Amino acid sequence: MADEVVFDNRPSFMDPLKGLLLTYFMPEKCYDEFFLDFNLLHVPCLKIVLSKGLGIGIILGSVMVKLPQIFKLMGAKSAEGLSFNTVLLELLAITGTMAYCIVNEFPFSAWGEALFLMLQTVIIGFLIQHYGGKTSRGLLFMVVYFVLLVLVLSPVTPVSVITSMQAFNMPAIIIGRLIQAAANFRNGHTGQLSAISVFLLFAGSLARIFTSLQETGDTLMALTYVISSTCNGIIALQVLYYWNSSPEKKKKKSE
Repeated sequence: MADEVVFDNRPSFMDPLKGLLLTYFMPEKCYDEFFLDFNLLHVPCLKIVLSKGLGIGIILGSVMVKLPQIFKLMGAKSAEGLSFNTVLLELLAITGTMAYCIVNEFPFSAWGEALFLMLQTVIIGFLIQHYGGKTSRGLLFMVVYFVLLVLVLSPVTPVSVITSMQAFNMPAIIIGRLIQAAANFRNGHTGQLSAISVFLLFAGSLARIFTSLQETGDTLMALTYVISSTCNGIIALQVLYYWNSSPEKKKKKSE
């Protein structure tokens, strides 16, 4: 009797891993390069995996990147040293990037942190108003912002307007960071600015230069992150320079 050919249709132990890798880290051609051809030094695929991994890491980090800042404000019950105008300009930049990426259907790994940064920045904006004795104005700020956000993301807003918002990101980031840097210089300290949040934002914007070029190929986005990294770097240097300075020490010296 002829031998029967038996096909084993049982799922391989690699199937769940393959699904995870193909969903989040690499296209199928790269999976084949790494796990079928064992070409572990395939440079184009290594770039893709590095970019995807950095993107996911940035998104996960963004969930908590501004939490130290929020907790510091709540703990001190003061927003001294923080500029509300900087928050507004930062929100404009974040919203422009988020809307631009959604309209152009860029992968979530290329811009997902903007969603979490936006939510945390809105909270910081409210806290600045709240601890400044203007709680009602802070609530109004949140309501107006989210109404405008819905409008921007709706089909009513032309694509050209969203592209213009993304292009305006660069001057918005520069002006916003310069306002914060000038406030730090004028005060002689960084007030309630969180060093952890500042350094995480700086690191994230640096990594985004690579991921935006790799995943979107959009030079406008990459240039935005170059500008953002430079400005975040200035604030980070100020945090280091004023490390031993604080509002309390400043007050004692002036007395």
